[in-house]
Amino acid sequence: MGTYLSTPKTDKTSEDGENEKLRYGASSMQGWRTTMEDAHAAILELDKSTSFFGVYDGHGGQEVSKFCAKFLHQQVLKQEAYSDGDIGTAVQKSFLRMDEMMCGQRGWSELAMLRNNKMDQFSGMIEGFIWSEEGPHSNYDGPACGSTACVAIIRNNQLVVANAGDSRCVISRKGQAYDLSTDHKPQLPVEKERIYKAGGYVQFGRVNGSINLARAIGDMELKRDKTLPPENQILTANPDINTVELCEDDDFLVLACDGIWDCMSSQQLVDFVHEHIKTESKLSTVCEKVFDKCLAPITGGDGRDNMTMILVKFKKQESGPSTSQQLDSSIGQEVSESN
Repeated sequence: MGTYLSTPKTDKTSEDGENEKLRYGASSMQGWRTTMEDAHAAILELDKSTSFFGVYDGHGGQEVSKFCAKFLHQQVLKQEAYSDGDIGTAVQKSFLRMDEMMCGQRGWSELAMLRNNKMDQFSGMIEGFIWSEEGPHSNYDGPACGSTACVAIIRNNQLVVANAGDSRCVISRKGQAYDLSTDHKPQLPVEKERIYKAGGYVQFGRVNGSINLARAIGDMELKRDKTLPPENQILTANPDINTVELCEDDDFLVLACDGIWDCMSSQQLVDFVHEHIKTESKLSTVCEKVFDKCLAPITGGDGRDNMTMILVKFKKQESGPSTSQQLDSSIGQEVSESN
């Protein structure tokens, strides 16, 4: 069977929530893959004015994606920049912090528990004391597997998107799809330049012939040049940051792993959501319908990957710009600047 099952697992794990500003639905499905390596986080109240949503698509194992879902939003809160109101810097530092946290004794122990689906009852309580704990794995260099990370943080009318990898964030504005992240593939000129400068290469669309992503959390074997900062390694966890102002014309936001984008374009997904969101009481049901549409009928072609999606529907904004033209220009400018 290789990496695929003889029959797909179509059971979905779904959740829904809402506050006075937005509603969300989230769902995930293993599909044809032999293991489920996706994870996600949906936190309506990161603080009293801020919501956090993240999709993490693991490769080579499930532990790094689960690690990110457990800790990345916590690290955002701990950053001094977050307290100063600089969400972009806070989330950028938190992406890089994930790699640091996964090394050493504590990182080894935490990843082992997540790999074996065990909960650490002490995690978080004593985190600050044991990340550098000495022991038989104190020199652990970090995981060989990795994960994408695509995060959306909403505070009032501000939306901050951070992305490393090929999971994607898309916003619908009056039915028009706008990509708020870039798929970090090795063939992109800016990615290829960094890879070669760091001593790597691209072969068959893969970094060093192995990973079809140019940015990811984990995969520490591609981040071992001590002379280079984290953002200049062959593979980097350094995210693109995109900040936009939300307005009354915004319909909804989608974060999804490439198991969805391999099967549907951004506009096709936005159109599909618009078609079904009117008749479904739960947003997670719309996500489930997307999976059913994308799922391959046989073990061939697209639609065989794990699938995870978060759908965030905005309630009416009380303030902010109100014309499509303003967001059209701002999104284009900010996406280009982030790259």
